[in-house]
Amino acid sequence: MKQTLKIIKIGGNVMNSKEALMGFLADFSKIKTPKILVHGGGKKATEISEKLGLQSKMIGGRRITNQAELEVVTMVYAGLLNKNITAQLQQNNCNAIGLSGADANIITAHKRIVKNIDYGFAGDVDAVNNKIVKVFLDNKLTPVFCAITHNKKGQLLNTNADTIANELAKSLSADYRVELIYCFEKKGVLLNVQEEDSVIEKIDVDLYENLQQKNIIADGMLPKLNNCFDALKNGVEKVIIGLPEVILNNNIKHTTLVL
Repeated sequence: MKQTLKIIKIGGNVMNSKEALMGFLADFSKIKTPKILVHGGGKKATEISEKLGLQSKMIGGRRITNQAELEVVTMVYAGLLNKNITAQLQQNNCNAIGLSGADANIITAHKRIVKNIDYGFAGDVDAVNNKIVKVFLDNKLTPVFCAITHNKKGQLLNTNADTIANELAKSLSADYRVELIYCFEKKGVLLNVQEEDSVIEKIDVDLYENLQQKNIIADGMLPKLNNCFDALKNGVEKVIIGLPEVILNNNIKHTTLVL
């Protein structure tokens, strides 16, 4: 029987709150099964960009990454945030290793093809080297991935962290029973963004399409939900969205995605 692997993506305002992030990392460290952490950091990248006099641009919840922005996100994601998170996990006796897609050639990607919008140095994933990731897991290391990939030609690329979590989950589902958990500051997908308790507890494909048509799910939630359903269609056993506390307590209200 396959061992359970939890792949958890943390993002949103939780990443910007030192207290909330430390609480999450303490809980994450308590998970006994093999685990992987994927983190975002878009708000911190935007904050740093503004301090440097750069104007961040988002379209449909995705960042337009020009050369200057690529330098910022690489510094923030792969440096500042990734290493601080890794250090906090070590403090909690979780032997973590901070990684980008370029490290050990784990995640290769290509620059997104320009159709209607030029996203700049945004990367779409081509492959995940699950054998290398499994080496880390087999040796009791906890991989911590930031949202940077590479094209194996020396070019770093900014890749959506939700997508990285999804691609890792799909790739590792051959060897594990994978549970994919997206954590942020909301209790789940909300029917009304103004009402914190209006959590939609279960979403299937038909309901998702209906919610899109009504513009209830839009902007940054679109790529998140697209990744959720892609994961379920490709071998991932469970996908949920909710508060960070859900990683230790599935009884608190959250959203479960089903086919």
